[in-house]
Amino acid sequence: MIADVNPVDPSLPLDPLPGHSSRGRLERVLRRGEFSVTAELNPPDSANPDDVYERARIFDGWVDAINAVDASGANCHMSSVGICALLTRMGYAPIMQIACRDKNRIAIQGDVLGAAAMGVANMLCLTGDGVQGGDQPGAKPVFDLDSISLLETLKMMRDEAKFLSGRKLTSPPAVFLGAAINPFVPPFDFRPLHFAKKIRAGAQFVQSQYCYDVPLFREFMKRVRDMGLHEQCFILVGVGPLASAKTARWMKSNVPGVHIPDAVIKRLDGASDQKAEGKRICIDIINETKDIVGVHGVHVMAYRQEEYVAEIVHESGILKGRQPWKREARQDEAQVVERLGGLLSRDAVSPENMAAKAAHGEQGRKE
Repeated sequence: MIADVNPVDPSLPLDPLPGHSSRGRLERVLRRGEFSVTAELNPPDSANPDDVYERARIFDGWVDAINAVDASGANCHMSSVGICALLTRMGYAPIMQIACRDKNRIAIQGDVLGAAAMGVANMLCLTGDGVQGGDQPGAKPVFDLDSISLLETLKMMRDEAKFLSGRKLTSPPAVFLGAAINPFVPPFDFRPLHFAKKIRAGAQFVQSQYCYDVPLFREFMKRVRDMGLHEQCFILVGVGPLASAKTARWMKSNVPGVHIPDAVIKRLDGASDQKAEGKRICIDIINETKDIVGVHGVHVMAYRQEEYVAEIVHESGILKGRQPWKREARQDEAQVVERLGGLLSRDAVSPENMAAKAAHGEQGRKE
């Protein structure tokens, strides 16, 4: 098997392969026919990079790619471009979400080039939630593009090496294009048709909204297979643990596009440990959907329950002994940590004291 890591530096792209549009791990895993796992990183309300690394570390060895969300729910957090810059620096494989709500086509095309230059190989094209659902409803929405026209734009940039204006690119972005699907909201007959439209626009993989209604998803997949869409695009089922029956009721009423059957809420209500039961429901749904023909993976959305992702993946058995990429500290990083630890273990000196010592010609001497 070809190693899914650059031997020179994990932060560098992989060697190009025939038939691949990107140089990233996620596309390789899917094209090999392996069951893929992606997860969503809860973006920090912070400018501290360690907040991103601590959250990413939870997924080490359990997921093939990490979604960097783009102000989901129209709430501001660290940007998806910023998160991707940090993740690629450490060798992670991010999926950069791009929402059309906040930027026009000029800004988006520039972000795509910048992200691709940093090694981002996967991009998920979204229309975006309306600003009225966020905590800054007075913000001005843009929606210059939508998910379909955004897919077409990125496909043009990649395959035709040009901007929407027609101006040529000297080096096109090598990206694996994704989109979102929601089989769980009416009109149900329209959902496979809308999925087909996204494939024509350029979608190569899709992640679904939370799946809590397996029979409804089975019916959707039957239509997808009848149309041959499962052979044209990789499908990842969206799953996630529910913390409690109260959380499930709130999501059902307040999160657009989320459908949770009453039977699921009743099961949570009857559990002595609702959080553990929510995890078991998630695992059950994975086991019910993983063998549906046309399903190529799962997308785990464990908002504020990220510590459960490893348990969910392990207990569901979906990796079948395969271990996704795991970050290993490089030798030069270990040397820096060791040296820093040595410095910090000496007599602690504050910046103020160092300045005072410098003024008296004593900097660098031990007391």
